[in-house]
Amino acid sequence: MGIVMASTGGAYLEEIEKWRTQRETRLKSDTGWLTVAGLFWLKEGDNRFGTAPENDIVLPEGSAPPRAGVFLLQQGRCSVTIEPGVAATLQGNPAPLTTASLRDDTQPEPEVLEMGRLRMFVIKRGERFAIRMRDLDSQMRKEFTGLHWYPIEESWRVTARFEPFDAPREIPVPNILGETEKMPSPGVVRFELRGRSLSLQPVMETPGARQLFFIFKDTTAGKATYGAGRFLYADLPADGKVVLDFNKAYTPPCAFTPYATCPLPPEGNRLDIPIEAGELNYGTH
Repeated sequence: MGIVMASTGGAYLEEIEKWRTQRETRLKSDTGWLTVAGLFWLKEGDNRFGTAPENDIVLPEGSAPPRAGVFLLQQGRCSVTIEPGVAATLQGNPAPLTTASLRDDTQPEPEVLEMGRLRMFVIKRGERFAIRMRDLDSQMRKEFTGLHWYPIEESWRVTARFEPFDAPREIPVPNILGETEKMPSPGVVRFELRGRSLSLQPVMETPGARQLFFIFKDTTAGKATYGAGRFLYADLPADGKVVLDFNKAYTPPCAFTPYATCPLPPEGNRLDIPIEAGELNYGTH
């Protein structure tokens, strides 16, 4: 968890240590990024899946039958049909699954297909659809060695001034796929840190989000921290202010699995100072 700065207050120290423990617990859980072991882009029409090599979607050896079923993508809608005799359920429903429609992850509560140790669900990126696969026995999960952090220092917790836009704006946010997505931004936060005047622009990750989402990069990137940048959440503005706690800055999922589709820092969220707080690059300590 990193060395603790003696000057940091006990209650604050306890809060951050608890947050960091919960962060690692989520990462290692059945629904954490360490179990994400596949990403399969769908073509229009039938997409057959199973462990046999002739399938459109080839599942890990020993994880499922050779021919397990078919994902059908038809005009932006996806459904699944399971082969007779193959054991599969939907979202833990004990009833055996034969066929079902599947919502993608841009909609509330996308359905999850459960088949043995595998979990599969539909994601949408731009105009493309894919099946994201979790493997509860993934090598990444088995070989995980733990997170490491900068020492906790309360001076990295700053109160920023929130400057709202007259109306929410959509800003371009690139991702590792080489695509750019428009995301709504409510304004800009401005703050002083280490004698510098800085600003960051948050986005709203989902409609009705209860937190601001910051995707940023600083000069530690590619050295002590993840090269593509880091993530940080903050509570919504109160009385024109936003609290940014860089002790809670953390590494994107792309550091832990090659099957994530991480957003990258938008223009203006590249800080030309080192933010020596928060999560270190995986494997760096």
